[in-house]
Amino acid sequence: MPYSNYLRIAAAAVPVALVLGLAASCHSNFEGAAGEPLHATVLPEPLPLPAFTLNDEQNEPFTRERLLGRTSLLFFGFTHCPDICPATLQQLALARKQLQEQGAEASTTTDTAAPPPDALTIILISVDPERDTPEKLKAYVSHFGEGVVAATGSLESIREITSALGVWFQKEPQGEDDYTVSHSTAVLVIGEDATFRAVFSAPHRTEYFVHDLPLLMATR
Repeated sequence: MPYSNYLRIAAAAVPVALVLGLAASCHSNFEGAAGEPLHATVLPEPLPLPAFTLNDEQNEPFTRERLLGRTSLLFFGFTHCPDICPATLQQLALARKQLQEQGAEASTTTDTAAPPPDALTIILISVDPERDTPEKLKAYVSHFGEGVVAATGSLESIREITSALGVWFQKEPQGEDDYTVSHSTAVLVIGEDATFRAVFSAPHRTEYFVHDLPLLMATR
């Protein structure tokens, strides 16, 4: 099934029977895990991301290879977004911090080591390259603390990845000299092997990420 179909299923209000069927088909992926994700929709099979080339907030190339070796949370938005973008990034950053604290606490009482600081990365991919320069992105993500990076590129490059993942965005004029960008609000979970594994649909809550992400990160 194409990426877009999975994401549309996750983003829409789907019938209960369909959700239950998807959960049942994914159960085998979590055998041995302490529970199952309650809030993320898990793809029955991880799907490789397509090749893409963007530039990060340091104006360095940002490609699929940058996603290898860690779990990444992709969120598509823009720095002029008045509400959902900063709220979602703040929730993700807080969830990341709480998970690190939980890992550090567990490592003092068990033989389990705390996860390394870069085990989970939050990535804002800007769908507003006209205004979101590397300098703007760098200043913006700095407000959310460590582990939050950003990238953007030409509209053609952005559409290559958004089309493959079923992410929607559209520029909308506001007055003569202003505009906004409407966009999907889902958070995509990318595994250490750069495969699309699960998606969190809005509305987002920090506790949803805190509960589900350790289970998602435990699967291979």
